[in-house]
Order: sequence, then structure tokens, then C-alpha cells
Amino acid sequence: VYGDVLHNLYGSTEVSWASIAGPAALRAAPTTAGRAPHGTRLQILDAAGEPVPPGRVGRIFVGNEMLFEGYTSGTTREHRDGLLDTGDLGRLDADGLLFVDGRADDMIVSGGENVFPSEVEDLIARLPQVREAAVIGVPDPRYGQRLAAFLALHPGETLDPEAVREYVRHYLARFSVPRDVVFVKYLPRNATGKVLARELHRYYYS
Repeated sequence: VYGDVLHNLYGSTEVSWASIAGPAALRAAPTTAGRAPHGTRLQILDAAGEPVPPGRVGRIFVGNEMLFEGYTSGTTREHRDGLLDTGDLGRLDADGLLFVDGRADDMIVSGGENVFPSEVEDLIARLPQVREAAVIGVPDPRYGQRLAAFLALHPGETLDPEAVREYVRHYLARFSVPRDVVFVKYLPRNATGKVLARELHRYYYS
């Protein structure tokens, strides 16, 4: 619609910018966060702090001259060879493009499988009836955790919960299918627009 004018920047308060995707990168891979800009190092590390091969999900570490010194509480994030843990999980493809899978603390383990709610969330958001969607992990007595999807629909639209589950089942693995599909008028957000997962948990258990 707009032409090749869009850029995608990924970063955080703690590490400043981490990567930038220009129009060419977004044309090639619309969900990429791009590559580290000049003066920034970016690596994907495993739990032991070792680099992982392309395509494998790991912890995103970033290094540059703008890393924060720590929180006011005196705590900080893990450092590895001048790189700081962003708290996010992601992967690099064979061309060195970064893809962010979500927050490390958002990932759930369902029946022994790692599940990223953001992947399911993005898929459901493509449904034409859906105005906005959020997916969270909730306790499950059999699998440890399972997914619950919260959907706000466009005015006048309707959607069957089983149709949502079947849609996800068509594209993703069985363990990524949300057992619970809850329809809400809107998603609770903070002043910056971030969805408040704790409010969704409160709504789910109310």
C-alpha cells in the first residue's frame, strides 16, 4: 500500500536498538526484525551461553555502547562476553536475519513441547473477523500448561470457538491449538498499548 518505505526496529530499554529491517528485508521476510546495525553485535545463545546454529531458537543477546548499567534495585541482566540478555527468544536464518519468537518468560511448556503464544496470536489475528487477539498460557492438570485465546471481533462479526481451533490446527502443531477461546469486547492494555496478561489471567479465572 505504501511502497518500500517501512522499517522495523527491534530493541529494548536495556540494550537500545538491537536490529533494523529495511524495506528489502521486509519484502523478503515480512516477519523479520532485520540485522544488527553498525556498532551492534547480536547473537543467539543456548542455556549454557553457547551460540546456536541458524534456525534454532535461543536467547537473544545484544552488545553495543548503549547497554544499561542496571536497574535501580541493583539487579541487572545476564552478561556474556560483552553481550546482554534481552529476555527475548529468537532465531537467525541462514542469511543472518533475526526473527523474534517472544519473551522467554511468555513461552509455555505444554505436554513437554515448547509453545510460543505469540506465534498462535499472530495466526489468529489474520482471521478477517478478528480485530485483536491475545494468547496466554494457563495451568492444565494433564499437560502442565495450555493456551487460552482472547479475541475481540470487529463490530457485527461472529466466530465459533471450534472454527478458531480448527484454523490453528490447520497451520500449527496440535500442542499450539488453544483449548480455551474467550470472546471479549476489548483487550486490556496499558498506557503504551501493551496487552496486560495479568488482567487476562484475572478475567480467565473470574
